Amino acid sequence: MAKTPAVTPPSTGYWLMKSEPDAYSIDQLKKDGKTLWTGVRNYQARNFMMASMQKGDQVLFYHSNAEPSAIVGLAEIARTNIPDPTALDPKSDYHDPKSSVDHPIWFCAEVKYRAHAKKILPLGELKLNPELKAMLLLQKGSRLSITPVSAREFKIVQRLAGLKSD
Repeated sequence: MAKTPAVTPPSTGYWLMKSEPDAYSIDQLKKDGKTLWTGVRNYQARNFMMASMQKGDQVLFYHSNAEPSAIVGLAEIARTNIPDPTALDPKSDYHDPKSSVDHPIWFCAEVKYRAHAKKILPLGELKLNPELKAMLLLQKGSRLSITPVSAREFKIVQRLAGLKSD
């Protein structure tokens, strides 16, 4: 198994994960109950799933490349550090011939559905909120599909979106 990079920070307990709704939506996650978050081919995002995410961490589900791009729901990390099966599948768009069962390169997390947002939070609205100005999603050039979220940012988004806390 691949070694976990030492530079990956510990979990904040909160994440934002992006998915294009045409590829995998919050509605599909609700229907499925849970899914493997596969196909991530960025080393930093992969490292988050390998080394930082923990079972029980909360996830803000974000529809990217949508009209509007927005936080649309809540999910939870069910399992972590899972070798990504799409990397081993030659028929997959995410196949990596350098990855193998004995030496996986790419990893994923299992994500389970928690809730739809009572009010979706479009990117434009998030940018206007001064309390969220440090949120990684809102930083110029930030394109990662998985980013850590601070506890403070999570609570603000949770309140704005009407997402229940357990």
